[in-house]
Amino acid sequence: MIAIDTNVLIRVLVDDPDAPDQCEQARELLLTHGLAWIAQIVLVETVWVLESVYGFGRAEILNIIERIRENPALELEAADRLDEALALYRDSTADFADSLILVAATQRRLILHTFDRKLGRLNGAQRIVPT
Repeated sequence: MIAIDTNVLIRVLVDDPDAPDQCEQARELLLTHGLAWIAQIVLVETVWVLESVYGFGRAEILNIIERIRENPALELEAADRLDEALALYRDSTADFADSLILVAATQRRLILHTFDRKLGRLNGAQRIVPT
């Protein structure tokens, strides 16, 4: 098993016309090693890159992350937390990172305090109102 970072995962997922050689290398790397571990922060960065660089929407990102989750060649850090975060991301207005943060807090039976209005409306979060 190997671990991969965000830019390797992005090259596997997206046919980047500016980096075709890297795309090919990243895909070959996964084929050669058979199993890759992905840290949770890599998924957070991947979602950010897909949104901000490639302009992917929420539905496309959900589809991609769900495909990553279901791929037997990819082992994800805290996969159980990811399942809950994906459900929250799918069913609310929270972004992906906030969904992961809220799930992590609620799994520890903690209330997540935030200044974020959207996040503060969700079960398990409490908005701090600026004075």
